[in-house]
Amino acid sequence: MNKIRISAVSYTNTKPFLYGIQHTDIINKIDLSLDMPADCAQKLIDDVVDIGLIPVAATLSLPQWEIVSDYCIGAIGAVNSVFIFSNCDIKDVKTIQLDPQSRSSNNLARVLMKNHWQVSPEQIVNAPDYSQSTDEQTAFVQIGDRTFGKKDQYKYVYDLAEEWQKMTGLPFTFAAWIANKPIPQEFMDEFNQALKYGLDHREDLFKEMDMRDDFDLVDYLMVKIDYDLTGDKKKALYMFLDYIKAL
Repeated sequence: MNKIRISAVSYTNTKPFLYGIQHTDIINKIDLSLDMPADCAQKLIDDVVDIGLIPVAATLSLPQWEIVSDYCIGAIGAVNSVFIFSNCDIKDVKTIQLDPQSRSSNNLARVLMKNHWQVSPEQIVNAPDYSQSTDEQTAFVQIGDRTFGKKDQYKYVYDLAEEWQKMTGLPFTFAAWIANKPIPQEFMDEFNQALKYGLDHREDLFKEMDMRDDFDLVDYLMVKIDYDLTGDKKKALYMFLDYIKAL
């Protein structure tokens, strides 16, 4: 049987999934690559892989897609790794620099600016150094490990999952395991079990990880990231896609 080609995001929040994949027999049945979120999505769009842990906004670029797992990268309230950092209140921001590594989080920022805060700053896609701002009225979107320990550096910090919940009353789904073609049910069941194994063994994973002084990784992976793809998270996923289409 040909191996199933899988792309996963290389951020810390994916480590429980990777632990499960690497410590179960599923590893022998797949061809695994680790990528930035935008690259992960592009590989699925280009049919370089069969399954990707992709930012959910990228499904809008797929002619065919289906969710293939009971698990996701989600949050109920604050996620603590997807932010808008700003020197001023969001209502006073004139320019916002978008994160080149994530489509979904940029789109989430756009959705929140339009529907939640009702502001329309100029959006910069390729700022020379998008991840900092000395200008009083320039903010920026940043996601993932690069945000760890950064909350104290800016006067105004907006956790986008928390703001989404304020707006909708729902949790948020950042990334889901998506296939671009039919996948055998037997494989999906085994893959799901591998992911569950990783989540069930997070305590073992922590023994292998380098802990940080400026960020609580245990709280992040046990509490802030909520991995179950619940009915409410699916509802939020489709609601988010509808919001994007209306931008």
